[in-house]
Amino acid sequence: MKFTKMQGLGNDYVYVNCLNQTVENPSEVAKYVSDRHFGIGSDGLVLILPSQKADFTMRMFNSDGSESEMCGNAIRCVGKYVYDNGLTNKTTVRIETLAGIKTLELFLNNGKVESVKVDMGEPILKPSDIPVNSENELFRAEPVEIGEHTYMVTCVSMGNPHAVSYVDDVASFPLENIGPGMENHSLFPRRVNSEFVQVIDRTTLKMRVWERGAGETLACGTGACAVLVASVLNDVSERKATIKLLGGDLVIEWNEADNHVYMTGPATKVFDGEIEI
Repeated sequence: MKFTKMQGLGNDYVYVNCLNQTVENPSEVAKYVSDRHFGIGSDGLVLILPSQKADFTMRMFNSDGSESEMCGNAIRCVGKYVYDNGLTNKTTVRIETLAGIKTLELFLNNGKVESVKVDMGEPILKPSDIPVNSENELFRAEPVEIGEHTYMVTCVSMGNPHAVSYVDDVASFPLENIGPGMENHSLFPRRVNSEFVQVIDRTTLKMRVWERGAGETLACGTGACAVLVASVLNDVSERKATIKLLGGDLVIEWNEADNHVYMTGPATKVFDGEIEI
């Protein structure tokens, strides 16, 4: 299997061009290639496929083999892959995902994609659609107990579910202890990605993320979008802010005119390779 290792803010995936090759049983392949000791090492596997509705299709699998609807960091790298490898000459590209069709604007430097702005669509706020087991119209600043601690949680879906909480110091927060409990809480029938956020000021937010099926990652694009939306709903942020993740910064804007969330950030190729599957 030929592949390309790519990363967006350190959120790294193995990318496979499935326009000219086939990956059988991608869930098992994802677990194998993600292993950082016996495989390639990644947060998961991304397949680039044909689409009847858009320019390309993206399917993504976490390191535990589960399939996710969407990943903001991964889709930026898909945009870079298809342009840099001559699969398209467009600088506006539409990618089909399980969370719908996303439109990418590609920014070039010396003929290669350096950064990508993604129209992530409208945030989903109705609990039953996120999904969250709640009858509320919004799940905003609601208490959730994890062990002996209670967190005030705001839930947003950006095509996949997110639970956002605020802490005083994100660097010292015991994410590895709290993340699994939030991910698998009975409130969340499809599990949840959980973000813990420190408000620096109204245009700067610092976050760490525990991704369902992957654990802590250096960055999460949909998570950064969910953090911005939750922060506007909780009136701790403007509608455009820099989100500081362990792997770097994303600029997120929740546009009032069209209700869409826009994410801008880098996409980087690490290396090409081939592995026996």
